[in-house]
Amino acid sequence: MKRKLTIFALLLLCLTTLFSATPIFGAESYQTYTYSSDGFALHSPAAYWAQDSIDSADIGLAVKIDEATDLFVDKQNRVYIADTANSRIVVTDPNYKCLFTLDAFVNGEGVDDSLDKPNGVFVNDKHIYVCDTNNERIVRFDREGNFDKVIEKPKSALFGTDSVFMPIAMAVDQYGRLYVVSSQTNQGIVVMDENGNFNGFIGAQKVSYDIIQIIWRRFQTAEQRAQSQTFVPTSFNNIAIDDEGFIYVTISSISESDQMGAIESKDAAYSPIKKLNSSGDEIMKRNGFFDPSGEVSFSIASNAAYSGVSKIVDVACGPEGTWSIIDSKRSKIFTYDSNGNLLFAFGDVGAKSGAQLGNLVSVGAVAYQGSNLLVLDKEQDSFTVFQRTDYGNLLIEALACENNREHDKAIDCWMAVLRQNNNFDTAYIGIGKALYNDSDYEASMEYLKSAYETEYYSKSYQELRKSWMADFFLLIPVIIIAVVVAWSFAMKYVKRVNYATAHSRAKRTYWQELLYSFHLVYHPFDGFWDLKHEKRGSMRAALTILGIVILCFFYQSVGTGYLLNPEDTYSTIFVQVISVCVPLILWAISNWCLTTLFDGEGSIKDIIIACCYALAPLPLLLIISTLLSNFVALGEAQIVSLLVVVGFIWAAFLIFFGMMVTHDYSMYKTIATTLGTILAMAIIMFVAVLFTSLLGKILSFVTSIVTELSYRVV
Repeated sequence: MKRKLTIFALLLLCLTTLFSATPIFGAESYQTYTYSSDGFALHSPAAYWAQDSIDSADIGLAVKIDEATDLFVDKQNRVYIADTANSRIVVTDPNYKCLFTLDAFVNGEGVDDSLDKPNGVFVNDKHIYVCDTNNERIVRFDREGNFDKVIEKPKSALFGTDSVFMPIAMAVDQYGRLYVVSSQTNQGIVVMDENGNFNGFIGAQKVSYDIIQIIWRRFQTAEQRAQSQTFVPTSFNNIAIDDEGFIYVTISSISESDQMGAIESKDAAYSPIKKLNSSGDEIMKRNGFFDPSGEVSFSIASNAAYSGVSKIVDVACGPEGTWSIIDSKRSKIFTYDSNGNLLFAFGDVGAKSGAQLGNLVSVGAVAYQGSNLLVLDKEQDSFTVFQRTDYGNLLIEALACENNREHDKAIDCWMAVLRQNNNFDTAYIGIGKALYNDSDYEASMEYLKSAYETEYYSKSYQELRKSWMADFFLLIPVIIIAVVVAWSFAMKYVKRVNYATAHSRAKRTYWQELLYSFHLVYHPFDGFWDLKHEKRGSMRAALTILGIVILCFFYQSVGTGYLLNPEDTYSTIFVQVISVCVPLILWAISNWCLTTLFDGEGSIKDIIIACCYALAPLPLLLIISTLLSNFVALGEAQIVSLLVVVGFIWAAFLIFFGMMVTHDYSMYKTIATTLGTILAMAIIMFVAVLFTSLLGKILSFVTSIVTELSYRVV
């Protein structure tokens, strides 16, 4: 009996636990994530969870919302919905209950008027601005919904008399200036004063040129050019403005290739989101791993319709410099900080069922309402209220501490974030920046290095380097003098050996052949002459120099400092052998084939020896530049690059003069054969690639036949 009671109690306890458990985030239909530096998605805690879905019935509308295109929240947390198909603006209170609608009104001339397919709405402290799209105008109401003013199409020669004014979104700054996005205007954002007077355009999108079409247009007649497609900038599709008056604009018509290239290069010209000042200058910080333009992993969806770059259709400015964009292709929301770091992304990947709360189908607009995020779903004619989670609150608190320069508190907040999400690179950057501001430079560098952050790492390193230089102030000039003296003695020894070798009739030793390279790099004309005619060099010494060059390139690969190689990428010794030897062999073969036809006096052995000796300046400059890369700050990296460039230019000149002396050519003939050699190298590479491709197809064909025969025999 006692055993039965125990079993019954355990079952009762299990059932109670099962039915009383309330999942907080487990029922979400989406996964929150960020991206690593190599483009892999890293799961993170949910920053928002779907609290409610608001439709027409919840708002209290007799006529259902249809094809809503815009959503706006004012400072009193009222919500404004552009109900486009019903030609009205729906205004709700902070609890999403209808206050009034804007549709019909009496205009300034006392005539009954109405909105026609409005696409956008903006509200400030005084007015409600409606983009009355089909009527090609902006209608202004007061905050209670009473008609105030009609702003017609700008009257200006700059705007053009034939231009169509189709306002679809707008923003108003603290000075009353209007920034209007017109769907038929490709010169940029239309700027007007508070009375509707035209001030000009700002932020015109850069034109994307197709090189093939440009070349083809050179051969077209004037009539053909007039009929063909012209290159014009594309137009923006949405706009938002932050508390400081900076403008965020989005564009969804950038070509796939241009936008994909901008993600890696962080080129603002082809980014689908821009931050502009009042003059139209692009000022967005793009310090994240990728351009802040939505999806990075283009194959994240199994359905081809949801692959490729993001289609950005709206932007909203949030607290503490954060801002969010929405990808209508995937129904996703991406949120960034003021430096362009991705804080989190969440949403669906082309979901087609709205049965589950938070399951977005076709996002059309996004807006912040306090700590909530409202996302408009055009297909479901509703908007979802996403409430910020404790994790999301931690992120905002950490950013607030950063902005308020509360460095110790910021460290605590970012540490709390890392306890929940130890893959979050922005937290490491936040801690590193706070430690830098607290003058703890060494610890700052450790955290910044963990997140591949170079700007503040460089600042911390510069401060740390100052203290090192102060500690070793007397030792630094001693080291420099010692190096200079040692180099001077070494060069005197080399000069003495080369002089003695030149006046000796004895057989050249391996050491003498190697040291001759120091004479050749400074005296190329007589150096290459003696190399060939006086046998001052040899193949064994040439191959040794080649081996040293390969080892120096490998050292450069593995020994470059963090600031010049933050992700610690390197090449294997095998890759370095291929990258150095293949061009050298191609050059030697191509040059020999060509010069044989044009009375060149050098054999292929002479060409290889001359080229290898011509590479002699590279090892020293590569070693110096690699060592320096560990001691320079970010702004001094040009010194390292300059040394490497000097080495390559020096080697190229030596190869040129080496070929000139080896073949006993004139300057002009050497130039001609050099260009011919480069062309021959290209032809050989093309033939090699073609042969490899054909060989692969033959092997594939033979393999298929063997496989087919084996099946039939069995």
